[in-house]
Amino acid sequence: MINRILTKRIVPVVVLDHAEFAEPLAEALLAGGLDIMEITFRTEAAEESIRRIATRFPEILLGAGTLLEKKQVQRAKDAGAVFGLAPGLNPNIISAANKIGLQFSPGVMTPSDVEMALALGCKLLKFFPAEVAGGVDMLKALSGPYGHTGVKFIPTGGVTSENIRSYLKLPIVAAIGGSWMVDKKLINEKKWSEITRITRHAIETAAEFC
Repeated sequence: MINRILTKRIVPVVVLDHAEFAEPLAEALLAGGLDIMEITFRTEAAEESIRRIATRFPEILLGAGTLLEKKQVQRAKDAGAVFGLAPGLNPNIISAANKIGLQFSPGVMTPSDVEMALALGCKLLKFFPAEVAGGVDMLKALSGPYGHTGVKFIPTGGVTSENIRSYLKLPIVAAIGGSWMVDKKLINEKKWSEITRITRHAIETAAEFC
């Protein structure tokens, strides 16, 4: 999982209101050169969306985000997700993911969070909410005491096409999590070609730092 993410360096954060949009969205992302996506468990359509994409597009590295309950972890794995993420660090959720073999990246914001995550065996961490929590400067600060541990971050929350470069140039950043290429309005209006265009541009930008 980490190697795939390090290759593309972008993880689109997807919120789907309708499961029937899952497959055309996946096609749009693939057309733009991106074979990784995170579908968040913020809507009722999440589980079925993951199932549809996992069935039709096995080449996509498919994650489930916003996993806040142990039952969601199981549902995500059963639907076909191969990794999970959360906005915060909950030892119970990490334990549940470990028990069923779902690779998991908890969310962190402080040094204490990072140390807890490392103690629980997690080295690929979601840094959330990135911009509010100090953004690039905070990640630079965290790299001092923790960079040697092998920890890597996926900053999410406020990351846009305008600031993507400032994050990706940091060695401690594995990838960025963003939603601008999968904006909910674009999805609901079925603007698949526009999603492909924006995704392709994001991939080209990320390639500068691969």
